[in-house]
Amino acid sequence: MFAMQVHSASTVYLASDHAGFEMKQELAVALRMKYQVVDLGPHAYDAADDYPDFVRPASLRVAAEGARAIVIGKSGQGEAMCANRIRGVRAAVFAGGDLDLVRLAREHNDANVLSLGAGFLSFDEALSAATVFLESSFSDDDRHRRRISKLDD
Repeated sequence: MFAMQVHSASTVYLASDHAGFEMKQELAVALRMKYQVVDLGPHAYDAADDYPDFVRPASLRVAAEGARAIVIGKSGQGEAMCANRIRGVRAAVFAGGDLDLVRLAREHNDANVLSLGAGFLSFDEALSAATVFLESSFSDDDRHRRRISKLDD
């Protein structure tokens, strides 16, 4: 029988498409200083990459293990749509603006996937968003738990 390996809350899965590849590579280096990073690809640049080939496996791991993932594409929209098709995954898009959007996605919506729009963010902005995402916690307030449970009903 297959034994599922459950990772700690410090495990972060990374995945991208070709448009997010360079940012993913840079984020992996920066995040490894504090987190266990598992890079699910791509592992080499290929302009023909399709984001579902990498985002779906990351999302399945998030749902199965209770981990978090950061997925990266040009806008982050398609990656979030792909991730959100997996029951138990709640992906939020960040492509710039106030970092409170990322914090609130964690605190109110228990977002477990952050989808970054590499075409709209500098590396420093992406790293700041990733840091807020990974360091923020779900509020566990009754109203937020009730609303999240309705997503899976």
